[in-house]
Amino acid sequence: MEDCPFCRMIKGDLAATFVYQNSLCSALMIMQPVNPGHVLLIPNEHIGSLEDLPLETAHHLIRVSQHLASAIRGSGFECDGINLYLADGRAAGQNIPHLQLHIIPRAENDGFELNLSARSAELPTKEELEKNAHHLRQALKDLTIED
Repeated sequence: MEDCPFCRMIKGDLAATFVYQNSLCSALMIMQPVNPGHVLLIPNEHIGSLEDLPLETAHHLIRVSQHLASAIRGSGFECDGINLYLADGRAAGQNIPHLQLHIIPRAENDGFELNLSARSAELPTKEELEKNAHHLRQALKDLTIED
């Protein structure tokens, strides 16, 4: 896509600091890292959302992210853990419509918080969980999940 900054970086039209590249994906240093060693892994093909990601590319991204996580741990960066973060859609924090997987080295008390706590103190009832699960099961009936 012509106006996508990640596509332009892959083509060499915009500056980027690449860590790794192959025919399916590119890993680059992010300009505003959470912590030193924070890497962004993107498919070379313009893919806007997780739903559009081909299975072969998805498998490859996860495999490369495993290698990148190992490299981060072995590089000397402070790293007590790793977060993988993929935002799909603007409401989820995806600021550029090109699929992007963040590999974020984490350290105890590094100040970065990904708050996954409930929005309110009231937890859903078992009935509400079952109702929500029913809606998801119905939607899954129309999809093919490959093993």
